[in-house]
Amino acid sequence: MNQAVVIGYSGHAYVVIDILTSMGYTVTGYYDREEKARNPYLLKYQGKETAPSTSKQLKKLTYFISIGDNYARKKVYELLVGSTAQPVNAIHPQSIVSHAAYIANQTGVMVAPNVVINACCYVGVGTICNTSSTLEHECHIGDFCHIAPGATLCGNVQVGDMSFIGANAVVKQGVCIGKNVIIGAGAVVIKDVPDNTVVVGNPQRIMQ
Repeated sequence: MNQAVVIGYSGHAYVVIDILTSMGYTVTGYYDREEKARNPYLLKYQGKETAPSTSKQLKKLTYFISIGDNYARKKVYELLVGSTAQPVNAIHPQSIVSHAAYIANQTGVMVAPNVVINACCYVGVGTICNTSSTLEHECHIGDFCHIAPGATLCGNVQVGDMSFIGANAVVKQGVCIGKNVIIGAGAVVIKDVPDNTVVVGNPQRIMQ
């Protein structure tokens, strides 16, 4: 049976572990800033996720970076990229992914239960598609994004690198969202959003 470790061990990691288990992996250990007092999966603590020794220890292991924060996840990914360690995607068997969609291969993409990724979508490196989110046809999601639970992106939505789409947000068809954007929970986005902005409300408004 395939074995894997997770990097980061908190609530988000618990979802990842369930997904990896459903894919046939046995998760044997975790890396984090410190050993966790709460250990619901009884995993072995392997050390700090940013320690210089981590990449050496991971050389023969399959791993998943189970950190919800986009910037922290990207930082750990960049520490490990180019090593012989093997990242894996976590795609739940109860998700629906079109055969005509592209998901960056073996880069730590998470696709949670009940996610729908429809035809001709693109999902970039290290991106999270969280529980019951929907990417309609031809959506393009950049690297290290997080599409939160229940968010709906209608057809041909573009999302730039490092952006966060909040829970139950709705993005109108054809809208372009820039890089480093935060869309608040429940927001309704009907117009393009520039880089480095925070959007909330229905209809959308930019927070100053």
